[in-house]
Amino acid sequence: MQKQEFIKQFLPAAQVAGKHFKLNPVVILAQAAIESGWGESVLAKVYHNYFGLTGYGQPTLYWKGAKTLKTEEGGISHLQFRIYESAEQSFFDFARVIRTVYQTAADVSNYPVAYAKEIAYSRYICETNGDNREAYQQMLKSISQYIKQTL
Repeated sequence: MQKQEFIKQFLPAAQVAGKHFKLNPVVILAQAAIESGWGESVLAKVYHNYFGLTGYGQPTLYWKGAKTLKTEEGGISHLQFRIYESAEQSFFDFARVIRTVYQTAADVSNYPVAYAKEIAYSRYICETNGDNREAYQQMLKSISQYIKQTL
């Protein structure tokens, strides 16, 4: 999927979820782009999980509790990921998680640079999974800027 196509297709979901949870839709869409590889990941294509949200916790209004194991290289995985019925449910559940669990980041979402720093250095990023906080922060800032210029 081309970047422009991704933005056009998922901007409405980011806008509605952002309005409902008082988050900047640009940062929502930027995180979806990072976490789903611009909509190309198996989690996104098959399971409508655009944010790599794990399958732990209680079902919510947006996630009914279905989950899958993500197969890593070598066929071994210990992580379960949420399965959503639609992309919109994934966007709403992500926005709900950010607003309720990462309130400091949510409160600065209208400032993508500040949001990127807050989320990159929060529990959302897991270095044990090979995440690089600084790289994630820079990528989120860059993609947010790209999306903002596109709109």
